[in-house]
Amino acid sequence: MAELREWATLYLKGVAMGSADAVPGVSGGTIALIVGVYERLVAAITAATPSRLRRILAGVRSADRADALTAVRELDAGFLLALGAGIATAVVAVLSGVDYLLATRPVATYGFFFGLIAASAAVLLADVDLSTPRRKAAAFGGFAAAFLASGYASAAVASSLPVVAVAGAVAVSAMILPGISGSLLLIVLGQYDYMAGTVGRFVDGVVALALGRGAGGVVETAPVVAAFCAGGVVGLVTIAHAVRYALSRARAATMAFLVSLVVGALRAPLVETTGTLVETGESWRAAAPRFALAALVGAGVVLALNRYSAAIEY
Repeated sequence: MAELREWATLYLKGVAMGSADAVPGVSGGTIALIVGVYERLVAAITAATPSRLRRILAGVRSADRADALTAVRELDAGFLLALGAGIATAVVAVLSGVDYLLATRPVATYGFFFGLIAASAAVLLADVDLSTPRRKAAAFGGFAAAFLASGYASAAVASSLPVVAVAGAVAVSAMILPGISGSLLLIVLGQYDYMAGTVGRFVDGVVALALGRGAGGVVETAPVVAAFCAGGVVGLVTIAHAVRYALSRARAATMAFLVSLVVGALRAPLVETTGTLVETGESWRAAAPRFALAALVGAGVVLALNRYSAAIEY
């Protein structure tokens, strides 16, 4: 019973992390700190070395599986499975809800995202040191990359399977970075709306399949979902290691780059809102109160989370 309670607790902590990572500007890494699983998560992810993965695969192919089971325990696989299941559940649920809100309340939804991102940038800027030319160059590079990608550059990026896989790798690897949101990086890459819609259609397809109404929806969206998940797994065992290496070798410059990404991404909700207003024929003057109110709510969410995590040593 105690073990079952532990797995259920890990699952619920994963739900909290996934809910955070599914909305731009709120970091699943910060939630991991708050609920007390951050260090264990990082240790489990960085334990996924090529040699250990080869030991597991070798055990699957041979009759002697003792070494493979030892490698699985070294990976803390049970912890990752329970936490991952919670994260996946929340991401699917939240993205399905976001897809509905983007279709019915786009101005308020983008305003909420703007507030989330703006407050996240304000909180993170306190940890940025631009006292050297190298750090200033890193900050400028991060801001320019996000600013350009959040505007016209993202429109030029097609949502092909390779692009979706790369987006999954980048977004999921951000989970181990407190303060940096995976969904925010999806916005920077121009894939957030697309993935929200795809996940929503995938869930509808699964429901239709369960009710005996055909597998068309699942067949249509499964390749995209699979590509994103595969990219996410690759990102956790590659990009996450690279980012941790950069943080260990040049922490200040790396943080300046990452935080500047957040600042530059503030352009994305404004661009998306402008596009929506052009389609509907509404003016910014009429939409501004709804946008601003939602932004204040989003900022309040981030500031509340930061208050609870402020005492935690990153």
